[in-house]
Amino acid sequence: MNDSPDRPLVTPYRCPDCGSEMGFRSRRRTFSERFILPLLLMQPVRCGECFRRDYRLIFVPVRDRLSDSRMVPVKASDAPRPKRNVA
Repeated sequence: MNDSPDRPLVTPYRCPDCGSEMGFRSRRRTFSERFILPLLLMQPVRCGECFRRDYRLIFVPVRDRLSDSRMVPVKASDAPRPKRNVA
């Protein structure tokens, strides 16, 4: 059973592939993920270790995904140049 007394019916996230307990909400991609999954109380979730994507109940505690504003692209001038000759 679950150890948490405040949420007795909610199981914590665990990846079926690697067994990691770190899961993140994943972006909804298709029509069914945007409109049908919420009717079934499901959401897409991605493992933080092996990046496997699957569907879980919305009650399963997972972390919010990182916003795109936190990801800063590397400028071409800052990127290291490869040291090889290319013809």
